[in-house]
Amino acid sequence: MSTQINSQNSLLDRVGIPKNLAWGYLGILIFMMGDGLEGSWLSPYLIGRGMTIQQSASLFTAYGVTIAISSWFSGVLVESYGPKKTMLMGLILYILGTAGFVGYGVPQLDYIIMLFTYAIRGFGYPFFAYSFLVWITYRSPQKKLGTAVGWFWFVFTGGLNVFGAYYSSWAIQNLGYLNTLWSSIFWVLVGAFFALVLIKDKFKSDSNATKTNKSEELMKGLTVVVEEPKVLLGGIVRIINTTAQFAFPVFLPTYMATHGFSTTEWVQIWGTIFIANIAFNLIFGFVGDKLGWRNTIMWFGGFGCAITTLLFFYSPVIFGSNFWAIMLCGVLWGALLAGYVPLSALVPSLVKKDKGAAMAILNLGAGLAVFVGPLIVWMFIGAIGNEGVVWILAGLYFLSAVLTRFITLPDNAKTAHVSEPEIQAIPVN
Repeated sequence: MSTQINSQNSLLDRVGIPKNLAWGYLGILIFMMGDGLEGSWLSPYLIGRGMTIQQSASLFTAYGVTIAISSWFSGVLVESYGPKKTMLMGLILYILGTAGFVGYGVPQLDYIIMLFTYAIRGFGYPFFAYSFLVWITYRSPQKKLGTAVGWFWFVFTGGLNVFGAYYSSWAIQNLGYLNTLWSSIFWVLVGAFFALVLIKDKFKSDSNATKTNKSEELMKGLTVVVEEPKVLLGGIVRIINTTAQFAFPVFLPTYMATHGFSTTEWVQIWGTIFIANIAFNLIFGFVGDKLGWRNTIMWFGGFGCAITTLLFFYSPVIFGSNFWAIMLCGVLWGALLAGYVPLSALVPSLVKKDKGAAMAILNLGAGLAVFVGPLIVWMFIGAIGNEGVVWILAGLYFLSAVLTRFITLPDNAKTAHVSEPEIQAIPVN
């Protein structure tokens, strides 16, 4: 038995998963599957029942605002209360918000209740998932941190964008829309069991926050950008990372329809994009540890996404109604979107302590992307059209590559894989 356990631990070490947090990765996958099951169909479902497009957009805007707020708080709350308590808080808020939204708002199509309860639901997954990400940054060896966070984004995206979508496509047909929404509570509870009950790891932060300085600890989520401005650059790059991911679904389905693609074909393209993305989340975790976190973000993430964003948009013009060619262009964009994965290793490595505060800025960037993506579409599509919006998104990716050039690690944080000239001569055993 002990030989089998040691073999399992050795396998986890080799692939870069911290063995003391292994159950949590499975928990995040299942939790995010429950959280993401309605993402691809909720808006058209509500519009089909009588809501206006503007009401639907404002619903997701409120959801994005609370995601942004809780994404920031997740990092600093972990420093003060520990990851398990913060994750439990996210679970409770998710269940309360879902119960109100599905039990009272959706059946009556009560817009005010829906707006309020869906916003509460938005606090759920950042507290749960991003708190676990902070936990990973504390408990992973520096030389394998890029790989460890790559595995996190693998299960996070796989649950949110792939398993959630495929499960809901089955559940809608067999359970109905409302029961599918109710079933999300079951899945998040299963995920929470793996992450909160089966993990026995004891968390110790660098801050050692006490009851008398918890408010000060919360402020570190802001003051860290003054102490280390490069953390702020990392937060801006993180916003840009997934801005297009939340902007595309607002206008690309109708754009693709003008080129002859049905809603079903669009959903298939979008789902396949993120199957590629979750695979490359893992690949770019390894690549970042070998080629350097900053180089990976800058060249594969920034420049790569800028080029493939334009390629994806213009693919119907170039290839006509060739479904597989359009899908391939989308898959290239989704794969290179994973080039930003090492950002979750780079930013917390900028500071000696208070890594949770640095991660809070990164998590805030992730949350703001949910809001900024649709906002860009809302602000500019009327004036400059689909094409203009896509060029804005591509320009932001180019900007992120330039900003990443200035996110350099301090000497005390550099490791042999960072690919800095002054450390290339250091022998690696």
